[in-house]
Amino acid sequence: MHYTEFIHPEDAAALKALKAIPMLSTIIKKVMDVGIEQLQTGLNMASKVKLTPTQLPRLYNILPPICERLEIKEPEFYLEMNPMPNAYAFGDTQTAITITSALVDMMSEEELVGVVAHECGHIACRHMLYHTLAQVIANASGMFETLSKLAIPIHYALMYWQRKSELSCDRAAAYIVGPQTTASMLARLAGGPKSITSELNLVELAEQADLYDAFCKSGLWNKTLQTYAVMDQDHPFTSVRVREMLKWTKSEEYQTMTRNHPVCPGCHRAIDSSWKFCQHCGRKL
Repeated sequence: MHYTEFIHPEDAAALKALKAIPMLSTIIKKVMDVGIEQLQTGLNMASKVKLTPTQLPRLYNILPPICERLEIKEPEFYLEMNPMPNAYAFGDTQTAITITSALVDMMSEEELVGVVAHECGHIACRHMLYHTLAQVIANASGMFETLSKLAIPIHYALMYWQRKSELSCDRAAAYIVGPQTTASMLARLAGGPKSITSELNLVELAEQADLYDAFCKSGLWNKTLQTYAVMDQDHPFTSVRVREMLKWTKSEEYQTMTRNHPVCPGCHRAIDSSWKFCQHCGRKL
């Protein structure tokens, strides 16, 4: 499935605006010339567990079916021993996805698939060059101090785009694991325990985003305050993400896509609609 089938229009528009910023290409070149990708590649090799068919295969095997369905080259896949639940993709020419041990412990198997699908969505949507730049600028210090000060306006433009880019990747997750699991995954990532997230009323959660939008539009000062509140955030609020994802999964676009690209609910690999059993994992369809 090509990324143009699921990219969020606000993501596409924000990225187009980002590319039009003067001097952005120069800043990207300066950042990449320093060797950011090589630095992170070395750190990955030295401090994380690289997941392979023979190294923690239960975790590694999540990745190939997702890459197959999103039509991307398989990135390197790492497990980071970290008590904080997190997942992230980094690098443009040397792309890697990292999941933390706390995330593995916290998520159900299906939710973990959704998280990895979300990160693969960044790769599929060709986010990684700007995504990596945003991470570097956000963490800039020391030798990047001058660059970071010069790039403050670009930093905020990148943050705005990043928030929109997450909406596309939530769609990628929904395509792989469905809307219910994706919504549960988003709630868990926001810090909710399974005992609560399993009982969430997703419709009401999505409606909170509509109430929030109405609040922002109720006055200039409210809008200004909320703009200030989110300007440094790289992810949208959970209710907004759930609303946007659910709205898309109810669309004819999504229904057509899932009909045209049927998958096994067990192994998440592409299947033929005529199969009675999955020829990859043997599950009855």
